Parts: sequence; structure tokens; C-alpha cells
Amino acid sequence: MILPIVAYGHPVLRKVAKDIKPGYPQLEKFIEDMWETMYASSGVGLAAPQVNKDIRLFVVDTEQMFLSMDEEDKVEYPDAPGVKEVFINAHIAELEGDEWPYNEGCLSIPKIREDIYRQESVTLQYLDAGFQAHKKTFTGLSARVILHEYDHIEGKLFIDYISPLKRKLMKGKLNDISKGKVSVDYKMMFPG
Repeated sequence: MILPIVAYGHPVLRKVAKDIKPGYPQLEKFIEDMWETMYASSGVGLAAPQVNKDIRLFVVDTEQMFLSMDEEDKVEYPDAPGVKEVFINAHIAELEGDEWPYNEGCLSIPKIREDIYRQESVTLQYLDAGFQAHKKTFTGLSARVILHEYDHIEGKLFIDYISPLKRKLMKGKLNDISKGKVSVDYKMMFPG
């Protein structure tokens, strides 16, 4: 089932999400719905708070990004062919490397994109969909998408990384998104 994406301004996007335990009600169905929602909205990652659940869960599929790239573009990114994974109860163990810019957007903040600086690699401790523990290091575009989704479970948004002046300049657009004055080709849930 395709779930509505929570729009900027909804309080769930600013909550620090809670860890979950095995046996979480209807978890398998929820994960299926998250994948379906992410693909239906042309996303490469989706966090539970973006579909109105304050739990530490997100899904990432950067494999699709690499499939659409030219061969010469793939050379730039050491993480090809990408990663497709469910991340439950993720916590950052380590951030490494230089910060590098990439133009990011967010399904919860449609029509706004900005260059955001993030570190080159992240080591995460997390559980997969079967509640098996992992500690893995991700680099390049995969690290970037993972860090973007990780921010969602920490109550942060990509626009938090831009200058106060730029945020002030986009205040009107952000208010419009909160009020539902935005046209997208996926279902959204607006605050209030």
C-alpha cells in the first residue's frame, strides 16, 4: 500500500525516533509499504517519520541511482553498484573523510534542492529486516543517502545544513509546502 508522505511542518519530522523490538506490530507489512511508497514517489530513500511513524527505521536503494548513470559518471563514486537495505535501530558508529557537496532534495520538502556538505563515509550499527545485527561502512552516494535518512530518525532535515540566510529566503516556499500549496505526483499528508 502506498502511504502518504508527511510534508514539512508536521511535528513527526522533528521528533527523535524510538528503537523498536522484534515483534513490532505488522513490521513486515510496514516495510513492504515503505518500499512501495519510496518507489512510487521516485525516491532513493525513505524514513519511517516521513510516513508518520516515529520509529528508527529507514529504507535505502542507491542501486537504482547507479543503473541510471553513464559509465563515466560511475567512476566518480566508489560505492557503485550501490546498496539496497532496510535499516532498523541505526546508530552512527563513525563518520570519516572530507565533507563534499551534493545537490539534495527530500520527498517531505518537494521542489526544494540545495547543495549539502556531508562526510565521505559513515559506519553504522543497525539491524536488518530480520533483526540481524550489522556494523558496516558505507561511502559515496550510498553514505550520503543513508546520512540523509538517518537525519530523519534524529528529527533533522537537510535544510538544517544550509545558511540561516538561505533558509530565510525559502521561508515562503516552506510555508506553502506546510499549507499544501505544492503540486507533486505522490500522496502527501500536510500538518494540521
